[in-house]
Amino acid sequence: MSFFNHLYSLYRINMMGYGCGEMSHTQPLPIIIGFGGINAAGRSSFHHAYRAMVLDALSEEHRVQTCASLAALMGVQAPTQDGDAQHLLNRLFIRRLEGDIFDYQQVAGNKKLPATYRLSIPVDELPHPLPAQWKIVSQDDHTAVVTTNSEHLLVSQMRHLKVSVAGQLPTGFHPGALYESHSHPRGLQMTIYGISDALRSMGMDWHTLQRHVPPDAISVYAGSAMGQLDQAAGGGMCAAPWQGERITSRHCPFSLPEMPADFINAYVLGSVGMTGAGLGACASFLYNLRMGIADIRNRQARIAIIGGSEAPITPEVIEGYHAMGALASDEKLRQLDGKEPDYRRACRPFGENCGFTMGESAQFVILCDDELALEIGAHCYAAVPDVFVHADGYKRSISAPGVGNYLTLGKAVACAADIFGTEAVKHHSFVQAHGTGTPQNRVTESQLLNAVAQQFAIEKWPVIAVKNYLGHSLGVAAGDQINASLGVWQYGILPGITATHHIAADVHDKYLDILLRHRSIAPHSTAIAFINSKGFGGNNATAPLLAPHAVQRLLERRHGRTAMQRWHKKNESICQQSEDNDRAIIAGDLRPIYDKKSTALSGDDIQLQESLIHIQGYDRPISIKTANPYGTIQIYGD
Repeated sequence: MSFFNHLYSLYRINMMGYGCGEMSHTQPLPIIIGFGGINAAGRSSFHHAYRAMVLDALSEEHRVQTCASLAALMGVQAPTQDGDAQHLLNRLFIRRLEGDIFDYQQVAGNKKLPATYRLSIPVDELPHPLPAQWKIVSQDDHTAVVTTNSEHLLVSQMRHLKVSVAGQLPTGFHPGALYESHSHPRGLQMTIYGISDALRSMGMDWHTLQRHVPPDAISVYAGSAMGQLDQAAGGGMCAAPWQGERITSRHCPFSLPEMPADFINAYVLGSVGMTGAGLGACASFLYNLRMGIADIRNRQARIAIIGGSEAPITPEVIEGYHAMGALASDEKLRQLDGKEPDYRRACRPFGENCGFTMGESAQFVILCDDELALEIGAHCYAAVPDVFVHADGYKRSISAPGVGNYLTLGKAVACAADIFGTEAVKHHSFVQAHGTGTPQNRVTESQLLNAVAQQFAIEKWPVIAVKNYLGHSLGVAAGDQINASLGVWQYGILPGITATHHIAADVHDKYLDILLRHRSIAPHSTAIAFINSKGFGGNNATAPLLAPHAVQRLLERRHGRTAMQRWHKKNESICQQSEDNDRAIIAGDLRPIYDKKSTALSGDDIQLQESLIHIQGYDRPISIKTANPYGTIQIYGD
């Protein structure tokens, strides 16, 4: 028996919840009822970012709509004719670094100059205590002359970055200008916009949804793999002493990697439920998704907000990844093409490439259990039955790929096959590859995908990779992949890897169909997307994403036709409100949901009873009774 067939058999034995035959059907199924965010393609809600990627393959109506949405984000006039969209596209996707964030040609820094110096310094500016290498030669009431034989002297110097390309938010879009951002780091500004975008995609007010569940039945898992490293957070905290500036009270807390979840709880949702952030380098989004799914499946939560925000386009982060040899630098691109770089094609998954391209993004999905989704008539954008995470084992290099991804993808395929059958996997699935655009990734990930396709008898497995549009948003990358995949089932277009013109000779693709051009398909002809993610350090994760039309059939099997008819009727008003929300955003209402006016809770707002806690402002009480799987034993008394 092959490794993958053995893995499939083990998975069927251990799987509990959604599958065939003798398996239990009582475990809740996590449904995506809302999604949104912001990245280099625009806002994600209502598939706008996805539509920007496949703009030339859309109908004229959808092209016009998408351009109007982009124009609203950028604060420019919408195109009057269909052919005028190029000036908007030039301000999207991967492109030369713009001055909105920083000037890559004028990056401030210091240079060490070894020598002996003679300095004239105002007396009141002398450091105390005097450095050991300094000697005061003369001094009057105003000035001291000092000599130093220090090993070096730091002199201010401007430098030019060797990497000048990234996947940046649309030109002219400034998330911090849309609300009272109070010097928030860019990643947290993006968090506020991204979660607001996701909430509006639900077609239901958050507080209306919140009233359907106890306040402790909501989970929020969101973070940043790198933390917030710009000057408003960790970057400013580390740099301030060397720049002669003061560390502020905000620098340290704003830099924490779980701060996106904290901001969502405190300023958007008012949530008192479970919270945190799972960190797994570039697989972090799926780590968070796994925790939310576990909460729903274990009935510890009925709603889970999952996401992340990454704003890594800073000189220090770019230089850090460049020092690893991981990024596509200007010099590498010139050597690759033999001419001035085409920055739009800096990231070329599975092609002749030279490194990945940094990207910034904030992406969120809103999950709830299937019973609640039917009860409220919520959208069913997709379902995620599970997420599989594995390490690589022993490694030669901490950043090198290993074997863990074979386990995660193998289990994900086995999971989907158990739910919908092997024929659905073989003929009606596609892969949303990690696809970073590095020489190492194109070999190792294609080898993995090819091996899994062979073992599951998939002859030509469609493979797409959206990093060629967006860049690599590090811990949020899988969020970009998920939210882009949802558009496939709405519009029936698989986005091509258009930056790659030819598959590299060392790519393993015998059983793969790596799409270099957009492909139109019948929206219902594919039922499963496999979201694959790999992270430095040996962090691997894969999730099977189930298409909405397939999920509706699964829900009918689980709950019956009558329940689905009731859901359809309730869903009509949800659809109408969603459309109204989308039109309002296109018309220019970009204000995010941000609440700093509500009164902060304290102990005075709590009412304790024997088995319940009531919190002022929340409709339902919280039960303090929990399941005890260990039994009870009396250890004191008779």
